[in-house]
Amino acid sequence: MLDPALDTLLLPFADGTLAWPEAGQILFLRARAGAALMAAPRERLLCRQSYLPFAQALSIAKLRVDHGAEIPAGPFPLTLLLPPRQRDEARGLLAEAIAHTAPGGLVVAALPNNEGARSVEEDLAGLAGTVESRSKNKCRVFWARIDPAHIDRPRLLEWRALTEPRRIADSRFLSRPGLFAWDRIDAGSALLAQHLPADLAGHGADLGAGYGYLAAEILARCAKVSALDLYEAEREALRLAERNLQPLAQGRPLEFFWHDVATGLRRDYDFIVTNPPFHVLRAERTDLGQAFISTAAKHLKPGGRFLLVANQHLPYERGLRELFAAHRVLASADGYKVIEAVKAS
Repeated sequence: MLDPALDTLLLPFADGTLAWPEAGQILFLRARAGAALMAAPRERLLCRQSYLPFAQALSIAKLRVDHGAEIPAGPFPLTLLLPPRQRDEARGLLAEAIAHTAPGGLVVAALPNNEGARSVEEDLAGLAGTVESRSKNKCRVFWARIDPAHIDRPRLLEWRALTEPRRIADSRFLSRPGLFAWDRIDAGSALLAQHLPADLAGHGADLGAGYGYLAAEILARCAKVSALDLYEAEREALRLAERNLQPLAQGRPLEFFWHDVATGLRRDYDFIVTNPPFHVLRAERTDLGQAFISTAAKHLKPGGRFLLVANQHLPYERGLRELFAAHRVLASADGYKVIEAVKAS
């Protein structure tokens, strides 16, 4: 996969503008694998990535991946960062990068121009002082040398708190910036919740569960559900889902899997629900939804039920026709469709 932001991040090292530190670990926040990393001191990179497909790609590339909840204390002579588009999360990660970088060390970040590169560059300057930058590949790379005398300490503390979990939806759920629909109930998920069949029963699964909204609605609305498994590729979302769901279980077993649904599931189910993702970074990926549909078809028991919500324009009906005995639209509103499919008995 092409990754212009990663290529641009490493450009100052490739052309000699910046030098790799001679010793010490190098922290890489929101790390992604790519050919540009071949020229880096790979054995000293500590890559932090909570999105499982990216974390697995880093591991396959034989890079060290930190799966922990906490960043090692450091300090690091160099911190690399691929900031996300979401502003609060990006600011929180900039603050983390500065806090874990040694005096005299560098923080280097890059992202596409159309994802707010100049704004994030200005944010780094606001935290750390003088920033240098370059543009290429429709992206921007910028860096600051850390001088404790120039750090805006009140802003640093404020921004480090931006990615802390917070209550949303009338305090029903814990969420945090950077997750899908992090500060609200997603309209598509809400439509699916409104049309959950009351007679759903048995052991079910929620694919791409996020912070746990749909699973919570299943537990509240469907008394015959005996157990529920949540699958989620974003580890930070899964951690919050576990905190959100455990108080609602009422004795029903819940399991939480940091997992790439496209690779299959842990067991077969009586029913499966999903609001599947259709973007990775900013690229539309309808193949992800198709993969969720295929996985559901493989892991439903005979006669099992599949409930899907998706944007109206996404072409999932063909896969449903091919893989299920029958399917029907339960609801269509506000640009979304809710579809129920049944596996052959």
